Amino acid sequence: MTAVLFDLAFWLATPVWLLMILAPAWGPTARIAGSPLSVLPVLLVYFALAVPVFPELWTTVSDPNLDAFRALTALPDGAGAIWAQVIAWDLLVGQWMYREARRLGISAWLMGPLLVLTVLLSPFGLLVFLGLRARSPRLERDNRAARAVHEAAKAG
Repeated sequence: MTAVLFDLAFWLATPVWLLMILAPAWGPTARIAGSPLSVLPVLLVYFALAVPVFPELWTTVSDPNLDAFRALTALPDGAGAIWAQVIAWDLLVGQWMYREARRLGISAWLMGPLLVLTVLLSPFGLLVFLGLRARSPRLERDNRAARAVHEAAKAG
């Protein structure tokens, strides 16, 4: 059962990723990627895997050390729970990147490959996106406008 849940965590997130990558402008994609509820099925898998190893999980997170983490991941449900957690957080990061790119007008042609990188290696994808985001002209305009409002509020 653990192997099925391990695989299921990935497959439950896959439709959201595919929509963001292959159909970014389609109306339902924005609604789905804009909802934190789309990660809920993956979280249910996480709980199904985490509950049986909760004592080991709690030990690992309450007093983190490498040996405790190794012991947790040596358990099938422990490794599966960590995997489902990674899948859930990666999906949330990807959804934020998708929404932020749309808000800033970053090309879907650029975001598609970047989201693929994020699916595979989310820290690298997020880092590249943060660099891209920092260079966005629209973000700079938004920041200037926010500073102007803040200065006007302080002066007034």
